[in-house]
Amino acid sequence: MMRSMPPAPETLIDNLAEVWSSLASLGDTLTAAEWAAPTECPGWTVKDQYAHMIGTESALLGEHGPEPVPAPHAKNPMGELNEGWVARWRPHAGPEVLAAFRDVTDRRLAALRAMTPEDWAASIPTPVGPGTYASFMEIRVFDCWVHEQDVRRAVGKPGHLDGPVAELAMARVTGSFGFVVGKRVGPPDGSSVEVALGAPLAHTMAVVMEGGRAQPSAPREGPTVRIRTDGETWLRLGTGRVDASAAEVAYDGDRSLGVAVVEQLTITP
Repeated sequence: MMRSMPPAPETLIDNLAEVWSSLASLGDTLTAAEWAAPTECPGWTVKDQYAHMIGTESALLGEHGPEPVPAPHAKNPMGELNEGWVARWRPHAGPEVLAAFRDVTDRRLAALRAMTPEDWAASIPTPVGPGTYASFMEIRVFDCWVHEQDVRRAVGKPGHLDGPVAELAMARVTGSFGFVVGKRVGPPDGSSVEVALGAPLAHTMAVVMEGGRAQPSAPREGPTVRIRTDGETWLRLGTGRVDASAAEVAYDGDRSLGVAVVEQLTITP
């Protein structure tokens, strides 16, 4: 149920420009205390979120990164590389980090606009396996928007929860629903699972198990289980920001099946 083809390069560039602009404008509003506020990413402050994005975009420009830094929450070598970039920027004040974020994202947009169709179609490694450069940039839109939401929750400044970037990013989270039900949970044939997400990021989806697979379905009367929460909580569950046991989720019907689905929602490495 995930998107098979990424959007056109022009759309991806517009989406990246939008989310980076939103992050920069948000950064302009932050106080020293807010730059130091902890976020739902273990060990990371608001400033660390921006530093992480600086690191990824700098690496995509071909810049040599700092040495990896081990950390209890770094689960793999990529995580340790991310920690290296975060550590590099920790001695700097928030406004300095924001200036560096603006600089690197401006340079990235210029580089993206100079790319050819062949460049966008080239096969490269991505965080979720082999893909095209375009598919990697779709992941970058998702990743940056998710980190923007991390920052906004940490400082109590909600926003950017609608529009094309939010829709693209949430599609990656909701698009994994069939895989989660069918492959990770695997209830018996005939089982039906519906999700009703309220605002913000409202969405409804349903699947029914047929032949050992979760098939998309219209919502039906009396599903095996209906899972009810808001879209932002679903985002936090899907990106590993909150544990299933701590999330505000309601279940109608087979609670054990619903809990099993919610416990398996995380799609980020």
